[in-house]
Amino acid sequence: MRVAFVGKGGSGKTTLSALFARQLARSGAPVLAVDGDINQHLSQALDPAADTAPFEAPPLAAHLGDIKDLLRGTNTRITSREAMVKTTPPGRGSRLLRLLGDDALHTRHVQRVGGVPLMVTGEFDESDLGVACYHSKLGAVELYLSHLVDGPGEYLVMDMTAGADAFASGLFTRFDMTFLVAEPTRKSVSVYRQYRDHAREFGIPLAVVGNKVTGEDDLLFLKEEVGDDLLTHLVVSPWVRSAERGHPQGELEGVNRHAIDLLRETVDAREKNWPTLHRHAVEFHLRNARAWADAATGQDLAAQVDPEFAPGPASLH
Repeated sequence: MRVAFVGKGGSGKTTLSALFARQLARSGAPVLAVDGDINQHLSQALDPAADTAPFEAPPLAAHLGDIKDLLRGTNTRITSREAMVKTTPPGRGSRLLRLLGDDALHTRHVQRVGGVPLMVTGEFDESDLGVACYHSKLGAVELYLSHLVDGPGEYLVMDMTAGADAFASGLFTRFDMTFLVAEPTRKSVSVYRQYRDHAREFGIPLAVVGNKVTGEDDLLFLKEEVGDDLLTHLVVSPWVRSAERGHPQGELEGVNRHAIDLLRETVDAREKNWPTLHRHAVEFHLRNARAWADAATGQDLAAQVDPEFAPGPASLH
């Protein structure tokens, strides 16, 4: 299962991404965390008690060309790395990856943090100002997800970019479950409404996780604003506050542990839908081709779609 955490900036989606990924790792499940936020803080959230040692594995965005060469494999529909854009779907001959497999991408870009394997997309730095948008950084992870064949009992957990910015690419369609983290505030709920409307258009499974709830008034507000989309909630956490200061005290509160457990139960109840994932990938590729990619590459990128390719475990053989 591929799980995305989204929401308004400051809502706590990075914290919940880390709590969820750590719970999965401690249970012994194969899990990969991916930091796809413009503010790269997932490493700190995964291991808040650690010293400020740098994350040493290179970001995906720093090796986009190499990643393209790896993933296009012997796919004759993709003529070069320059002709491969972030939405290019896999086809016959493409290099497909297993989660945490023994391949160049995982070997180079994954580092364990707090017991959780982690990949990062890369920070938005001064060299990008005025010449690029952050979504260009996400191109590598979008390609990775479209070429990933994850199996039963495996989890990918991604901390997405904040707010409605996630809709600037087709990345939001690459997940089996999306959790929107919402504080009991009007601004946070407004992000939920934006996400809900886009998600419904494409049939994206979405559930709301209330966060920083202080009492019945907060919970009632969320129930009134979100309705049946509200799956569960976490209360204001002294443990999280101490962890964010670098010195976690005690353990996560029981009510909050229960909420994290419920997230996993919700994910585990879902079934993988390979045809839908691939259909979305093709649809957004064709959109991008018409909008800019054909002109940028000088090619008809619709020809990259392989009508005889079917994703899923069988495609690995």
